[in-house]
Amino acid sequence: MEDNLPYETSLPTNHKLLDEKEKDPEVDPSVYRAMIGSLTYLTASRPDIMFSVCFCARYQANPKKPHLKAVKWIFRYLKGEPKLGLWYLVVGGLDLIAYEDADFGACPINRKSTSGGILALQEAACCVVIHL
Repeated sequence: MEDNLPYETSLPTNHKLLDEKEKDPEVDPSVYRAMIGSLTYLTASRPDIMFSVCFCARYQANPKKPHLKAVKWIFRYLKGEPKLGLWYLVVGGLDLIAYEDADFGACPINRKSTSGGILALQEAACCVVIHL
């Protein structure tokens, strides 16, 4: 990967990972899962790759060669944008505040439960809010 040129996008537009007509060769699932795990960990500070990583994570059970190619595309994108992302500066203490609400059987159509939550990472001068 060191000799490859970086990409400008995390995945190409209208990228199809699997063609139903062709039989693509399978790849080692443990290697694919390790790569997806590394990228998932990185999404905490790089929200620009969140959609691409989640898109590729759907195929962890049976990864094929196009899936591995898409994950390598994301790595090449990260190579070209090393300074893009969120930086959490810790000067003092940080407080993590979480709120959760659940309404069991609230949907009038199918009686399914609904839930939602919010996480807030607060410092004395700023607040980062993440909606779930």
